[in-house]
Amino acid sequence: MAPLRLLCVHGYRQNGNSFGEKTGALRKLLKKQVELVYVNAPLSVQQESAGEVPNKENDSVSGSGSDKDLRGWWFSDIQAKSFNAQQQCEESLGLDESVAAVREAVKVQGPFDGILGFSQGAAFVAMLCALQEKKLEPEFSFRFAVLVAGFRSACKEHQRFYDTPLQTPSLHVFGLEDKVIPDSMSRELLPCFQDSQVLIHPGGHFVPAASVHRQTYQDFLKRFS
Repeated sequence: MAPLRLLCVHGYRQNGNSFGEKTGALRKLLKKQVELVYVNAPLSVQQESAGEVPNKENDSVSGSGSDKDLRGWWFSDIQAKSFNAQQQCEESLGLDESVAAVREAVKVQGPFDGILGFSQGAAFVAMLCALQEKKLEPEFSFRFAVLVAGFRSACKEHQRFYDTPLQTPSLHVFGLEDKVIPDSMSRELLPCFQDSQVLIHPGGHFVPAASVHRQTYQDFLKRFS
């Protein structure tokens, strides 16, 4: 049986390569079931200036060079070109370019069975599912979504993505010790999906891939193989 192909959408201040490194354990855990393909966000994120608190999108930090090319899917602060998941904003910057980047990835590297997102990437995945269901992106044909440390965008112009509950089957994964995206924020995304399953782990801000999690992932993915 051919493995399911998942398009993987990294978090803020990551890129496709660094997210690939950080999801190596997930790849091993599900190697017979899935093929993970990574896409880069189009927006370059500035290195932090001295004194700025880093908003790390991962606990399992690796010191490789792939961490230098920091990228994001949209900015909540248009002037500073920065992003904070809890920042209320009227409008964002860069979302159209990011949708175009995913559209191009689907054309060139697709087709994909599903889509997996982490943190800002997971919030973005919910928006991509909404665009697909509203038939605004004919290239998209994701059959399911996996959202790790996802959340509802606090940006006013993004509220249109949440006006109708989404039909796309979804698996929501979040950690009880997540300090970047508290589990309460991830829970707020659950009602936006009608057919949702949940995997809660005791850890922090990362993609969990211990053997204890395998069954939940497999049971969810089995529906689509």
